[in-house]
Amino acid sequence: MRAALQRLAARLPARLVEKVPRDHWESDAAFRRRRRVTAGVSVAGAGLLGVSLSRKPDSPAFYGLTLAVAGTWVAGGMASGPLHLGWVRTPGNVLRRPLLTPVVSGVAAFGVFYAAALVVRRLPVLGPAVTRVLRYAHQGSPALVLTTTLANGLAEEVFFRGALFAAAGTRHPVAKSTAVYALATAATRNPALVLTSIVMGLLFGMQRRVTGGIQAPALTHLTWSVLMLRFLPPLFRDSTSIAVGAPAEGSRRGG
Repeated sequence: MRAALQRLAARLPARLVEKVPRDHWESDAAFRRRRRVTAGVSVAGAGLLGVSLSRKPDSPAFYGLTLAVAGTWVAGGMASGPLHLGWVRTPGNVLRRPLLTPVVSGVAAFGVFYAAALVVRRLPVLGPAVTRVLRYAHQGSPALVLTTTLANGLAEEVFFRGALFAAAGTRHPVAKSTAVYALATAATRNPALVLTSIVMGLLFGMQRRVTGGIQAPALTHLTWSVLMLRFLPPLFRDSTSIAVGAPAEGSRRGG
């Protein structure tokens, strides 16, 4: 995996892969405190995330819990210490806040996932796993689903690519932050979400590494999320299970 990423990086323009200058030094005491905060919040947020996706779609409990997850990530990120927006280098070697490139990256990531979904929907394990997630968009209020999706996308970047990435230190922060991101997502017990968290976590982590801040991964995450929410559910609308409630809310059978 690492060799493949290195080969890919070698093909990209230097401004997209070379780290911009930054001065994010903090004391040992502040660094240790950041690690303690992120460790505790990681466990708490993962627990809430798992519970939220066991609730019935379009229920007050689902919306309330998903917003609580977002609030947990944001509160943890802010409490851990300073966060940074980051910079991107233009072709003219000028530093500016990242804007267009992250949005384009989000569109490209969606294109890859859409193409993959055309295959995944026919697979016996991943197809139903994707459907279990998309039922929340299919059955839910469009405005509320969009709100919770955007809130959680932004909140995840504040915490995982902001606080947690900084707490990972200077050795392999992309791999470390992605691993924790995947472990937190594993609380949903959904293999499709875990696989997605690994792929997108690596992309977001690389953006954080290059730009030194959370603005680029946040814009990519939000762009990708909106496109996935808009265009992926129709691919699975013929699945009979997309109209079924969450497993925890279904009927129980006696034994």
